[in-house]
Amino acid sequence: MGYFKETLSGLGWMSTLRVIVRGLAIVKIAILARILLPSQFGTYGIALLVLGLLEMLTETGINVFLIQEKDTLEEYLDSAWVVSILRGILISIVILISVPFVVWFFGSPQVSSLLYLIAGVGFIRGFINPMAVKFQKALEFKKEFSFQSVLFLTDAVIAISIGVITKNESALIWGMLAAAVLEVILSFVIFKKRPKFALDVSRVKKVVSAGKWVTGAGIFSYFFQNIDNIVIGRILGTSFLGLYQQVYRISTLPVSEVGQIFNKVTFPVFVNIEGDRERLKTAYKKTLLIIFGLVFPFGLIVTFFPRPIILLILGPNWLPAEPVLRVLAIYGVVKSLLNSSYSLFLSVKLQKIVMLSELFGIIGIGILIFPLTSTYGILGAGYAALFGSLFCLPVILINFPKIFKK
Repeated sequence: MGYFKETLSGLGWMSTLRVIVRGLAIVKIAILARILLPSQFGTYGIALLVLGLLEMLTETGINVFLIQEKDTLEEYLDSAWVVSILRGILISIVILISVPFVVWFFGSPQVSSLLYLIAGVGFIRGFINPMAVKFQKALEFKKEFSFQSVLFLTDAVIAISIGVITKNESALIWGMLAAAVLEVILSFVIFKKRPKFALDVSRVKKVVSAGKWVTGAGIFSYFFQNIDNIVIGRILGTSFLGLYQQVYRISTLPVSEVGQIFNKVTFPVFVNIEGDRERLKTAYKKTLLIIFGLVFPFGLIVTFFPRPIILLILGPNWLPAEPVLRVLAIYGVVKSLLNSSYSLFLSVKLQKIVMLSELFGIIGIGILIFPLTSTYGILGAGYAALFGSLFCLPVILINFPKIFKK
């Protein structure tokens, strides 16, 4: 099957998946936003920040390596699984140890119980069968669609059910826990080849060596995407953090989803054709044009009609975040284009370029985040995030010749 047939087939299934997933996400947020306060969402957001940080700090790049590697998955299966388990254990232990510091840093005693819960998410995810990446590696997007749909449906149903009953923000993490348990179970039920607890040091070294740039890029990406959340939580508190995070999700929802659909599909396809640079160049250009053509109109809608969108999805309690919605809509368009470029660089194993771009983004947002947030609140944080995304672009543009001149 040619590139375009593979891509169109993958886009069809992944587009359907994202529509279902985001439809469930919107329903979940629409219901819970009318039950929970912004401060409760902010507390949940802090717990996510901690989990996300540790997942990035311990990221080994295993999944990216397994998709990139021309050898069979089975050769690295056991070692990848052991590394994943050890990583999950480490994440959960560090979260538990960090509870007093996180409570102090954000001034939020309520976050402690959520951290104890979310530590379980990191632990459970470590046991997922690495064979689960086979769907992407083999371009089996229909199966990936079914697999992911079940997980997201489980998360949404559990979170909504517990949230309606308890009116507590822990419902959001219970949904994550349920989905994590189910993902582990399905990864062993679906795939006949199951890993054993055995470690091949030479293969681990190869994975870690290849993944060091993915790890670095992931760490930079985390801080680039979350430094605004950290500063808001520290300076303004959980109520403003909750407002900002939910509006951020809405403003980047249509634009980021289009980008993620394409990236999920095009990354393994780019890997398959990376040996033919002219073909790769043509494929990337067409992908970029399609993404821009889709995300730009969505960005305009969010920019010009923020109030009705907030009222429809979140309700009147969230209207104070209306101004920042306009700014973050533009940020979402820029970020979607950046992410598509990152998939291209990762496909040709130029992870260090992605890391460097994210580093420039951190510098850009770091220059403005404290003064703008202190002066203009969450609106200032939104402008800082937008400036940071624009700061990433020069690195990408300068390094394109490294791919296409070969």
